[in-house]
Amino acid sequence: MTTVRGARARARDEVTAAIKDEARRQLAAEGATKLSLRAVARELGMVSSALYRYFPSRDDLLTALIVDAYDALGAAAEAALRATGAAFPAGAPAAAPVTSGTGASTATRATPGTGASTATRATSGAGVSAASPGPAVPGASATPGAPPTAGASDPGGPQVTPRGRWVVVCRAVREWSKAHPHEYALIYGSPVPGYSAPQATVAPASRAAHVLLAVLREAHRTDGVAPPPLAADLRAEGERLAAELAPDLPPALVLAFVGAWCQLFGLVSFEVFGHFHRVVEDPEAFFTHAADRLGRDLGLLR
Repeated sequence: MTTVRGARARARDEVTAAIKDEARRQLAAEGATKLSLRAVARELGMVSSALYRYFPSRDDLLTALIVDAYDALGAAAEAALRATGAAFPAGAPAAAPVTSGTGASTATRATPGTGASTATRATSGAGVSAASPGPAVPGASATPGAPPTAGASDPGGPQVTPRGRWVVVCRAVREWSKAHPHEYALIYGSPVPGYSAPQATVAPASRAAHVLLAVLREAHRTDGVAPPPLAADLRAEGERLAAELAPDLPPALVLAFVGAWCQLFGLVSFEVFGHFHRVVEDPEAFFTHAADRLGRDLGLLR
């Protein structure tokens, strides 16, 4: 009986994966607003009633795609941080939800753009990408005084500074987003009319933010960050954000992080959606230096 149940579970997993793969193909071709369970079933040679046993509604399928996308992005960020030699546990819970493309977000809920991802899988149909070497990352060097190097390190390899780690993770976010533009648009693009993201999307939506907060936590623990001053008229806001997002970090640093987070995804969105066309001729170098500037504004030391 156990063998039969195992075979059924595997068969269900395979059909579920095929449904999501076809849905992603339709997202790329038609956009999230035109995603149709009937069209997916037709392309897979299934009757609609059979597909509804896997995803009862279009919104359920969208949520699954959104979770997959957020998790794939988060996994890419986590892999990039580990590659610098930093300790970061697999599937580490997010510190707090963050705002995404589909709209409103509160301290207890994140509303994604249109898609979802599997909160427990390191890989998905959306794919996982670690940071590629690319140009030199400011702040990462093999030895003190040596030219900056991009890259990963092992216990005996190059040591990456706090700002270098920040840039490495930001680059991983950019690279995943460029490699998966339709999944990125699902979570950070225009809201899907009539869709409201459920609570299940909150933890996946927070994974990438949690990685960057881990960089700040390590820097704060080792005196590797000097937070900017907190303006008097923003003190209450900074204290509220710190209490909700990262009570172990100074309010000034948390407030600056929220601004840097927004700017990071502004940079990524401009590139993914083509707004740098005929404006920025070397987007990779431009992004690397912009990410380094964000880290500098946060007070992260080289």
